[in-house]
Amino acid sequence: MANFLLEVGTEELPADFVSSAIAQWKTKVPASLSEEFLTPATIEYYGTPRRLAILIKDIPSQQEDREEEIKGPPVRAAYKDGQPTKAAEGFVRKQGVSLDDIEIRDTSKGEFLFVQKQIKGRSTTEILQELCPQWITGLEGKRFMRWGDGDLRFPRPIRWLVGLWDREILALELINGSEKIKSDRTSRGHRVLHPDTVTIDQAVDYVDTMRSAWVEVDSIARKEKITAEILAEAQQLGGTAEIYPDLLEEVIDLVEYPTAVTGKFEEEFLKLPTEVITTVMVSHQRYFPVHQEGQVNSLLPNFITISNGDPHKKEVIAEGNGRVIRARLADAQFFYQADCDEHLDTYLPQLETVTFQEKLGSMRDKVDRIIDTAKIIGEQLNATEEQHNEIESTALLCKADLETQMVYEFPELQGIMGEKYAVISGESATVARGIFEHYLPRGADDLMPSTLNGQVVGLSDRLDTLIGIFGIGMIPTGSSDPFALRRAANGIVNIAWNADLGINLNDLLEQGAADFVSAHSDA
Repeated sequence: MANFLLEVGTEELPADFVSSAIAQWKTKVPASLSEEFLTPATIEYYGTPRRLAILIKDIPSQQEDREEEIKGPPVRAAYKDGQPTKAAEGFVRKQGVSLDDIEIRDTSKGEFLFVQKQIKGRSTTEILQELCPQWITGLEGKRFMRWGDGDLRFPRPIRWLVGLWDREILALELINGSEKIKSDRTSRGHRVLHPDTVTIDQAVDYVDTMRSAWVEVDSIARKEKITAEILAEAQQLGGTAEIYPDLLEEVIDLVEYPTAVTGKFEEEFLKLPTEVITTVMVSHQRYFPVHQEGQVNSLLPNFITISNGDPHKKEVIAEGNGRVIRARLADAQFFYQADCDEHLDTYLPQLETVTFQEKLGSMRDKVDRIIDTAKIIGEQLNATEEQHNEIESTALLCKADLETQMVYEFPELQGIMGEKYAVISGESATVARGIFEHYLPRGADDLMPSTLNGQVVGLSDRLDTLIGIFGIGMIPTGSSDPFALRRAANGIVNIAWNADLGINLNDLLEQGAADFVSAHSDA
């Protein structure tokens, strides 16, 4: 039994590729070893922004000899007038046996040639030399690149290879035009904390050796360290950090040696809506917000970021990050104040300049169709006059915030800002809430709309999208659904089911299809 280490060293990889590559290897590596009749005790997978690695433990040094039964051509094709044909001769030549080794057996499909072939096991090192380049070049992902004068494709340039069979270097090679990347036992440490090369004595020393060079290759260990440090930093501030799972997973693969750094910004920015501040932090800067203890909607003027730099320079790092977020928050403050100076309905004419889909008109056209469909749904539900008015107001304003400066700069705030600007504009709390809720649910685990106007306008919006996009023939495929039609259809079912709405979906679809045909036949 032996241990094998493969490390692929690169320029800084995109975070999403690191996790994707490891997931792919977890499927491909065991499968390809199994095809070669090799079963190790364990396979460990590691990844950081500058490296992907596999540590295979206790793998046999050689395949076991085995006997393999191989089926050949049917007897009627293998022999003619008692003499072997070219089919029989070709079969034995390919298998490296003689005609005397052939057996004739009766099967459900007639008589066939068979041979019992003794296969001597190959050395594992020889097999790994064939498999490793396939594991590397077989990875899939977005935005692959070429570099130098070769055709080798990878998300970032490959700079080094480590291949160790216990203590011995296993010769591996990647060819990229005139460049040959050959394996040895030399890796590289943290770019800032240990810029020198690192010598790995034997495969099983990999994790400890890299830790001594300030590189934590184990993503689980990085996650635990990041989480613990964020919680500790927040506790020192007297608050609670909000650790978003998606952000945490991204940050894990952005650093090789994580250090939590606390920064601050001016309290005047706390006058902005909480969602604006957290969007700037999380989506644009990858910072973790800090709430006052027990108050989810009350932020502290602080943030926590995960640095890949020198832990002894936390203050310098915090000041640099603080300058960046202050600039972003100042922009958001300007947008917010400018938007608040306008009534939400003043943005409706501007929707005429925003194309929903080339053949389906502008967003203003879509709003008009949403209003019409929402009225029909309201009638099906026997809505009161007050409810009809709330539904119509919600439908009219549901897309208005798309033309605000805030949503133009931060598109993920659509609906959220619509609700806030509606309140500022004097709309009722129900209408304002419905503007936000008509986007719900945005995913499988999202909230459901709770207001009737949010439910009705949400159904109308999705029905319009489905009918219009299918009407112009843009049917989604397995790999392409740019208008998220599947999600829209699921949303319709989930909204109606969750709220127990007594709608006649068939009538709504028929009416929508008839209106679509009428509008497009006139055109």
